[in-house]
Amino acid sequence: MAWKRVRPQDGRLWLSAYRAEMSRALEPRTRDPPRNRAGEAVVWRRDAARPVAARTGTPAVTDPAWITAAPGPVHDPTVWRIALTLGETERRACLSALSDEERGRAGRFLRQEDHDRYAASHAALRRILAAALVADPAELLFRTDDAGKPELDGPWRGSLAFNLSHSGGICLIGLSPDTRIGVDVELMRPIGDCLSLARSHFTAGEAATLAQLPDEALPAAFYACWTRKEAFVKALGLGLSFPLGRFAVAIPPAPAALLAVDGSAQAARAWSLQHLTPAPGHVGAVAIDAPGRTCILRSLEQGWLTCPM
Repeated sequence: MAWKRVRPQDGRLWLSAYRAEMSRALEPRTRDPPRNRAGEAVVWRRDAARPVAARTGTPAVTDPAWITAAPGPVHDPTVWRIALTLGETERRACLSALSDEERGRAGRFLRQEDHDRYAASHAALRRILAAALVADPAELLFRTDDAGKPELDGPWRGSLAFNLSHSGGICLIGLSPDTRIGVDVELMRPIGDCLSLARSHFTAGEAATLAQLPDEALPAAFYACWTRKEAFVKALGLGLSFPLGRFAVAIPPAPAALLAVDGSAQAARAWSLQHLTPAPGHVGAVAIDAPGRTCILRSLEQGWLTCPM
């Protein structure tokens, strides 16, 4: 999933070469490139780019640790799972929850499903944040930091870290009151040559480990590695300036873990990395900058758009 960010001076999208390789075929198309204005609830769109063309392996089943609940106060790092399928009533409710800028962004998508997924994920973000902060979803203010990462602004600035990713019909939203947090989710689409991608963009050790796996296990392991690395970079908040080859993660069947950062195992031990299976055919990960922590997993209750706050 490519980091996609806008240069304020000209509004054009820019992508690093190795992430552009992953994004060409399946990037949601918009009528014109969105601009990065102060005050917009902009989410780093690492989730737009999708690898293409071969086998995906056996989809994972949904992790039973996801507990359906209504959003509320956040005392520990938490990941929310949201289904993004909308009917006409839900579509109107989502749009009414967004800011004018967010509605404008949604309107630039050419495909209805891309429009709906953007609207639903951002409406869910506002609702979950508002419940945690005891605020009106429509009144929440956002800004972007110097690296382009979105964060809360106004009276809520610095109160809660958040991160969003969506792929297919699933959205993940990570919240943390006391750590940085990054989440990533991918619908496991066919991949043409995942070993070639791994050798180009992962560490040599990660690529070698993937190469030793049986063919049937390779696609799912590649996606697990990819989402673990994406979640860590999103938590760092450094955008394109931190290449995926600068750090190493554990490859399935090993449990999710950050192994080294710039060659340092000690730096890696300051982080927790957690594998997520939010839905059949999807894989995800969450990273937080605290050792030995496990995130709470929650699933937004059905009818969340019309439930009273």
